[in-house]
Amino acid sequence: MITVEQLRATALSFPRSLEKPHFDWASFRVDVPKGKIFCTLPPHHEFSNVFLTPEEQAMLVGAEPDIFFKVPNKWGDKGATSIRLSACDDLTLRSALTLSWRHAAPPKYHDELTL
Repeated sequence: MITVEQLRATALSFPRSLEKPHFDWASFRVDVPKGKIFCTLPPHHEFSNVFLTPEEQAMLVGAEPDIFFKVPNKWGDKGATSIRLSACDDLTLRSALTLSWRHAAPPKYHDELTL
């Protein structure tokens, strides 16, 4: 099980990451001009969303359907994927956030990421 504190600490451990509001949700972004979101957390904290390719989404949902599910809207069709925090562990969370962070961060920052 992932707590909100664990999610926040893990997301903020990525290079150049910061937390900003996104409407009434928390968002974790890459700190660059027009910083792209790589993770969101709604107020109820039951799940978190990451932003993947549709292929990555299909792989994760297929492999771990108790943890991952497609966001049920047009964003989900583009790869937005929810993570059930109550079913997730640290390694799985870090893996999903890594995929999402790599999509949000400019390639010149990818070398800063240590796994």
